[in-house]
Amino acid sequence: MSHSDGSESADPDPENTPGLSPRGEMRQGDTPPTEGGTLDTGPRETYNPTRGWAAAPLVVIAVFCLLVAGFFIARLVLAL
Repeated sequence: MSHSDGSESADPDPENTPGLSPRGEMRQGDTPPTEGGTLDTGPRETYNPTRGWAAAPLVVIAVFCLLVAGFFIARLVLAL
């Protein structure tokens, strides 16, 4: 349906819309038309790290594990 200014109406004409009954209802078994997408409705995400952990936390965890393991090995050796 065209307006006098040449633009089309956002509402489709039920007489020309495929899948509608003569009363403008969906026929049984037909899939209704989809809604507009909501992909870009939220705020733009600018912080999205692409790499894993930084080297510093991994080094700290590794040193801590070595210290704990060394403590238990020293206790075992001193107990013998």
